[in-house]
Amino acid sequence: MKARVIVTLKSGVLDPQGKAIKGSLEALSFENVSKVRQGKVFDVELDESDKEKVTMSVKHMCEKLLVNEVIEKYTIQIID
Repeated sequence: MKARVIVTLKSGVLDPQGKAIKGSLEALSFENVSKVRQGKVFDVELDESDKEKVTMSVKHMCEKLLVNEVIEKYTIQIID
């Protein structure tokens, strides 16, 4: 089974990379962009068919390695 983890910065956390991307978009004449926030995506495949077990396993991966919970938040999507 496959899980997708989407990690984004919590609101209120400065995002210098997002600001740089916004500036680059404006330089490319995309002047209507008001804000950009960057994030990351992890696709994890597990040899498990129980959705609940997959969700719990990926949640533990996030807590231990994939996410800095001080400044980031995450969502888990199970992809059958």
